[in-house]
Amino acid sequence: QVQLVESGGGLVQAGGSLRLSCAASGTIFSFTTMGWYRQAPGKERELVARISMSGSTNYADSVKGRCTISRDNAKNTVYLQMNSLKPEDTAVYYCAAASGSVLYWGQGTQVTVSS
Repeated sequence: QVQLVESGGGLVQAGGSLRLSCAASGTIFSFTTMGWYRQAPGKERELVARISMSGSTNYADSVKGRCTISRDNAKNTVYLQMNSLKPEDTAVYYCAAASGSVLYWGQGTQVTVSS
């Protein structure tokens, strides 16, 4: 059974930075794509950034230039460095990882940006 555990969320002032981490444990062969999604109150879950096994990345327009996704394949870990945070970045951030046709989710970590 695969588990994804996020860490690094918290409360930060606007303009600040946070680094989220997501570590996978369990029986893992390999993850093709790993990524971060977020869900704000009253809104749908949306993609923030994703990264392929080879390192190709995609970002939501709202975070381009402010966030950087990276991964350590040996550790089955994905990171999200978030800079210049804005109040509208406030959400629960979820880690996701794809292995074959299965998509695994973490339990989420709260990020709150105060103005």
